[in-house]
Amino acid sequence: MNAVPNTQPDPVAAGGAPTAAAVPATAPPVVMDREFIVRNQIIERYLGGKLPLKGAQDFERYCHEHPDMLDDIGLTERINAALRLLDAGGRATPWEERPRRLWEQLPAFLAVCALCVAGAVTALVLLHKLGVRDGTISTLKTRLAASPLEPAQSTRTVTIIPSRTAPTRTSAVTVGGGEAQMADLRFDVSWSTFSAFRVTIDRVDQGRVAVLHNVLKDSLGSVHIGFNSSALGPGDYQFTLEGLNWRGDAVAQAWATVGVAH
Repeated sequence: MNAVPNTQPDPVAAGGAPTAAAVPATAPPVVMDREFIVRNQIIERYLGGKLPLKGAQDFERYCHEHPDMLDDIGLTERINAALRLLDAGGRATPWEERPRRLWEQLPAFLAVCALCVAGAVTALVLLHKLGVRDGTISTLKTRLAASPLEPAQSTRTVTIIPSRTAPTRTSAVTVGGGEAQMADLRFDVSWSTFSAFRVTIDRVDQGRVAVLHNVLKDSLGSVHIGFNSSALGPGDYQFTLEGLNWRGDAVAQAWATVGVAH
């Protein structure tokens, strides 16, 4: 009996899936041992920071499981040599605190804090002074705008002998003071031939205050000028008396200085 030939197609030849013998085997895992460490210079690459993260972790794990490896590779001698190099180069060891710069030291910090506090106090003092000054200026502006006139509490009659030769800066009398007064000034010009006078009032070293025209002298030869002392600011005022002739021309006759106090 003749054998029947096998007519089944070959799976590989027919393009089917390969058999288990045809599948390539995977690469065996890397085993970290002394030979592998020496052959691949793991120690030098680890110390130089050139190992990948997985390789560094595997090497650290191996050293943890085989601590005698640290003695074999002479790690202590290598560390001592590195420390000697740091010392020769003037560098501090990793565990030593680096020297602080001047602005990082405590005295410098305290000095800066004290300077800041002094500056803040100075600023507050100046701010307070500016506030007080602004308040004073505002008050004075208000008083100046209102121009208050205090009621006279008394009347003071004063006879003044004016100078006939030239103006004088010495006050003949001072009116006012603690309270407002109605000052009745009587300038003795009995010696003058004029009966009508022009009286000019100037604040010494400042400016003109008033001009009174056609002021007649009385039967006793006095020119009367009356005013409330609070109407004039404190200071010295010069009174100039000029006689008026029939044409109205003024001729200087006498001068007197009167002080006003508040």
